[in-house]
Amino acid sequence: MGSRFLIFIFPITTLFFSCTHHTEDPDLLKIALASNNSKIRKVMDSLDQYELQARYTRIDRNRDSIIFTDFNFQVNDSNYFYPASTVKTLTAILALEKLNEMDSLDRYTRFYVEGDSIETTFANEIIKIFAVSDNEANNRLFEFLGQDRINMSLKDKGIAPVRISHRLSTENAFEVTTKPLIVFLNDTTLSWLKPSVNKPAVPLALNRIKKGTAHYEENTLIKEPFDFNLKNYFPISAQNEVLKRIVFPEQFPKSERFNLSPDQHSFLMKAMSDPPRDLGYDDMEYYDGYCKFFMFGDTRDTIPEYLKIYNKVGNAYGTVTDCAYIWDRKNNVEFILTATLLANKNKIFNDNSYEYEDIALPFLAQLGREIYHLEIARKQRQ
Repeated sequence: MGSRFLIFIFPITTLFFSCTHHTEDPDLLKIALASNNSKIRKVMDSLDQYELQARYTRIDRNRDSIIFTDFNFQVNDSNYFYPASTVKTLTAILALEKLNEMDSLDRYTRFYVEGDSIETTFANEIIKIFAVSDNEANNRLFEFLGQDRINMSLKDKGIAPVRISHRLSTENAFEVTTKPLIVFLNDTTLSWLKPSVNKPAVPLALNRIKKGTAHYEENTLIKEPFDFNLKNYFPISAQNEVLKRIVFPEQFPKSERFNLSPDQHSFLMKAMSDPPRDLGYDDMEYYDGYCKFFMFGDTRDTIPEYLKIYNKVGNAYGTVTDCAYIWDRKNNVEFILTATLLANKNKIFNDNSYEYEDIALPFLAQLGREIYHLEIARKQRQ
C-alpha cells in the first residue's frame, strides 16, 4: 500500500510496490499490473527489458481537503529515462509565469524569435505544445525562458530532482545563449527582449544513463551504448509533483505553487485537455489519442465529453511516457497516473526501430483503462 498524506507531498522511491498501512484501500496499481490482459503481460513478463516505472495517485476528498495517496512500481529517481516531450509542460507553465512579471506582455502578445520565419503568440505555442506536442513551439518558449530560469524556478518551488539542459530536435539544442525575441507591443511598436546566457550542462551521474549496445550518429553505427548524461532529466516523482501543483494549486503553500492568475490557470487546464479536433487539427491525423496515451493511445476512438484528461506525453529513443490527471465527471472518478517504459528490443538507439505501436502504446492505454475501471468499482463500493 502507499502512504497517506495531506497537503504536503513527499516523493516515495521504491524498487517495487509501495506497501504500508490502510489495508481497507487496495493498491489499484498492483492489481492493474497483475492483469492477465496480453497488453499488460507482454511488459510485465520482461521487466528488465522495458525498464517500467509507474506511479498511481489515488485522490480522496474530505470536505475542502484533498488527500493524495501515491502507489509506486519501480519508481526510482536514480534510474534514468529520457523524458522526451514531457518537459514541454515546464516551458509552457513557466512561460505563463514569466509573463506575469512583464507589464507590457500577455499570452496573446505577438512575437517572433530572431531568425525564425514564424510570427505567433505565447498562447498559440502553448496550445500547440499540448495539442500535438510541437517541438518548435517548445523551443520558441525555451528561448523566452532559458534553461537556468527553468531549473531555478522549479528548485524554488521544491520540485526536484529535475535538470533541463536543451531544446528539442534542433541543431542548436545545447546552445547556452538564448535567441532574442522581438515582441509587438502594438500594431506599430516592436520591442527586443535580450537573450540570456545560461550555464552549460553538467554530466548526470545516474543509473542506466548509458543505454543499449550501439547507436547511430549521422547515419554511422557506433558500437557503444548511447550516453544520455547531458540530456534533460525529469523523473516520475518530479512529473507527478508538477501535475499536482497544476491541477490542485490550493493544496500547496503559495511559495510552492506556479504563479498563475485564475485566467491563466483556466487557459492552461483547457490547453492540456482539449483534443486536437477542437483546435482545428485534422482528426484523421491528429486523433483524440494522439497525445493521450493512457486509455486511448492504441485506439482512434473519440474521448467522451464527460471524460477529461489533463496530461503531457513524450516519446523518443524508444522511451514512451505519460503523466495525466484523469477526471470522469459522470462517474465521479479522478486519479493521477504517470508511467514510462523503454521499447527498444534491438538495443540500438537512433535507428528509428522501436516498438511504440506493438508494445508501449498498447501497454499505457490498457494500464489507464485498468486503473479507470478499478476506480469506478472503488467509487461504487464507497
